[in-house]
Amino acid sequence: MGEVIRFISKSERERARLIQEARAIYDSIFPPADPASEEQDGPAIGRTFVGRDVE
Repeated sequence: MGEVIRFISKSERERARLIQEARAIYDSIFPPADPASEEQDGPAIGRTFVGRDVE
């Protein structure tokens, strides 16, 4: 009952898609030094998380 549905505009969805695509391209060109440690530490500093809010 307490679930909140957030409206996400088409432009915001497109922006998130483009950011995700750009990150994938960047990571394919400049792979992380140690992929295992990056997954355990969480997102890298300086990267913005784009996704739905979970509360």
